[in-house]
Amino acid sequence: MKTQFPSHRTSRTAQCFWGCFALAMAVYLTMILWSLPHLQQAAGGRVAFDLQPMGYQPVEARALVAALGADGRAYYLNVQQRLDTAYPALLAVVLALAFRLLTKGWPVWVLTALAVLAAAFDYLENMAVAVLLRAGPDNMTDAMVETASRWTRSKSAAASVAFIALGFLLLRAGWIWLRRRKQDA
Repeated sequence: MKTQFPSHRTSRTAQCFWGCFALAMAVYLTMILWSLPHLQQAAGGRVAFDLQPMGYQPVEARALVAALGADGRAYYLNVQQRLDTAYPALLAVVLALAFRLLTKGWPVWVLTALAVLAAAFDYLENMAVAVLLRAGPDNMTDAMVETASRWTRSKSAAASVAFIALGFLLLRAGWIWLRRRKQDA
């Protein structure tokens, strides 16, 4: 696996990466600093489904949805989920561009597929959570909760592997950069 460095810092891929990174961070920070804390407060301190990487059990899901109440569920559906419609795609693009900047050949395609898979799982999670929110605590079934929880765990696993790969590639690029710097000195 050979590390690829852009010939110019202003390459189209790098420019696109930084633009998408800025958009993704803006959406992410909006969720982390505004919409998700609002949901947690509305739910009496319970954590939103999106922030439970190990999934959740039916009792926990019912308690969260009940604690949110009608207003909290509406906020989750109309604010949080709208923000979370943009974020998975932006994150997948950012990861794909980062992989393209840091390596080449088949690893780019495999890692990009992993990033796209994480985004797909995130969208499936969002759809399943919407079903839970619309059903309410009294009408949701254990099967509905298990489906949503499975997509949450799948999203978390795929995203974790993608971020670990990105971390490895960044460390590798830094190591190569340091070696080149020592050789040039």
